[in-house]
Amino acid sequence: MDITRENGVEGHDSTRHYEVLQELGDCYNSVGNCIQAQRCYEKAATMGPDEPAPYVGLGAVALQKQQLEEAETAFKVARRLDNDCAGAYCGLAMVYQQREDFAGAFEMYLKCLELDRDNLAALLGLFQTCCRTGSFSEFRHCLEAYLKLHQTDTAIMLCLAVLDINDGQFNEAKKVLSDILILNPTHCEAANLLEEVEYELAQAELT
Repeated sequence: MDITRENGVEGHDSTRHYEVLQELGDCYNSVGNCIQAQRCYEKAATMGPDEPAPYVGLGAVALQKQQLEEAETAFKVARRLDNDCAGAYCGLAMVYQQREDFAGAFEMYLKCLELDRDNLAALLGLFQTCCRTGSFSEFRHCLEAYLKLHQTDTAIMLCLAVLDINDGQFNEAKKVLSDILILNPTHCEAANLLEEVEYELAQAELT
């Protein structure tokens, strides 16, 4: 085997090894095995020093362990490696949200959704942040953009219904809540909200 081909094979093996470690880290992280996840992410970071994903993973592990300083550092490294890394912005938003820096969290969630409008964690985090700040103007646009691609996502539909209720748009809320119950007839929260909305509409007719 000539040197060029040998180097190519080694490079392929190294890339595959990195990918396996990253996937293993994600698997361990998803089941809450922080120790194994951290080990895999650290090895993946060594194999792929220019890749942001292992640092996003390390940040997620640190968040699970409530180590906010370590999490922020890891997410910032990921952002430095790739300024368009949506996961890094989402992670930073979660750190800021836990610190009750809602303005910072809002900014980071919006940046994440600018890069990845399908990011459900960012959408739900943004909703929680908006509930604390009362600022929903940007959020409605994000929700509607997401629902165009995921028309049966009842969690996001419920968020939109809550926005409609807060804005006094009870007819719109009724339609969204009715659609949720068509998709999931046992959705208790949607059913309870629909009762409240129908009561408000009945009261409006009486006046």
